[in-house]
Formats: sequence, structure tokens, C-alpha cells
Amino acid sequence: MKKTIITTTAAILTASPVYAATAQVSNSGILAWAFLGLCGLLVVSQLVPALLLLVGIGKGLKGGEDVPEH
Repeated sequence: MKKTIITTTAAILTASPVYAATAQVSNSGILAWAFLGLCGLLVVSQLVPALLLLVGIGKGLKGGEDVPEH
């Protein structure tokens, strides 16, 4: 197990500089980064209702007390 961890760590550390070294320069302005930030905010804000729904489904499947009829 220890040998696998060391091998994986060594492979990641040796491959990282290869992928990080690029000759391209990003000319994205502040508006492009603001747009990407807004998109990220929308995705994260949609996770909250999804998690609440999953928790509710889990509680419903687990059982619990019966709901009395009106």
C-alpha cells in the first residue's frame, strides 16, 4: 500500500510541470472572469435545493412516523 502511494505521488509530481508549462497567454478581461464567477455561483446555488430534496427523499424512504389525515 505504501509503495502504491509513493508511486502515485511520484507520477503526479513529475507530470505536473509538463501540463502547467504553456506558451499561451490568457487575454481574458475582468468581464470574462465575472461571467465565469456568475456561472459558478448559479451552479452552487442550485446544489442547495438539490441537497434538501435528497435529504427529504432519504427521510421518506427511511420511514418514520405516519402523517395523520385531516
